[in-house]
Amino acid sequence: MEKKSLKGWLYLLPALLFLGVFLVYPLVDVFIYSFEEGYNSASQTFFGVGLYNYQYVLRDPYFLQALKNTFILVAVTVPLSTGLSLLISVGLSSIQGLRNLFQTVYFLPYVTNTLAVGLVFMILFKQTPYTDGLANLIIGLFGAGPIDFIGGPYWAKMLVLCLYTVWVVMPFKILVLTSALASVNQDYYNAARVDGASRWRIFSRITLPMISPTLFYLIITGFIGAFKAYSDAVALFGTDLNASEMNTIVGYIYDMLYGNSGGYPSYASAAAILLFAIVLTITVINLLVSRKHVHY
Repeated sequence: MEKKSLKGWLYLLPALLFLGVFLVYPLVDVFIYSFEEGYNSASQTFFGVGLYNYQYVLRDPYFLQALKNTFILVAVTVPLSTGLSLLISVGLSSIQGLRNLFQTVYFLPYVTNTLAVGLVFMILFKQTPYTDGLANLIIGLFGAGPIDFIGGPYWAKMLVLCLYTVWVVMPFKILVLTSALASVNQDYYNAARVDGASRWRIFSRITLPMISPTLFYLIITGFIGAFKAYSDAVALFGTDLNASEMNTIVGYIYDMLYGNSGGYPSYASAAAILLFAIVLTITVINLLVSRKHVHY
């Protein structure tokens, strides 16, 4: 038994070393940096240890704006993208002949470069000296005036960012949910139809419980992905996200390290630890909720 146990640990050793070097060590290192006040990356020195970095970050208006943007993005895009993906997947599952073709079409945005999709969205929504954009042309049909979605009011920019994020994440969710729906045993559906169950009752009592582990996985990864959003905002509004008030927490961390306000690894580390705490809290809450609503 001991030899089998030792052999198992030897198989796990490469993975454990990889996780230790690239996950555990950086996390511990960032945690230490977050308490070192006035850390200088060039001289590797600091003048104190305390909570000043956290106090600075939590009072920084740029961080508070990034925090607000991130939470709005999470609250809007995760439920919306998951719900729409489920709706489209149910529709695809009812199509027999061209299901594979439609799956491929819906999956194409996922393999398209993020910045390329962002450029398309800019063409759709950005005002130029030559055109107001396709979105404004459609709005004009209803008698409304043009809106500057890229450089205009905050709500308009946030709307475009949410639409863009939903568009980018939906293909993967559609593919996963379509596969989950296809794996549901058809005997359950046949038995429910024999008993005269309605379509909604079949969906709510059979389909949702059977695919609940997949839904839970997509919700968890959706929350984590939305909290890590950065490239989406850059694709739409450029690299100076603080000026456009569209920065995210990850963007704030990057700016503190390399951006115009760069050279402050202690502040960046404090912001990173705060982001880690937020994501961990949301994940734990989801895990607790899943005990009652996820059926394995």
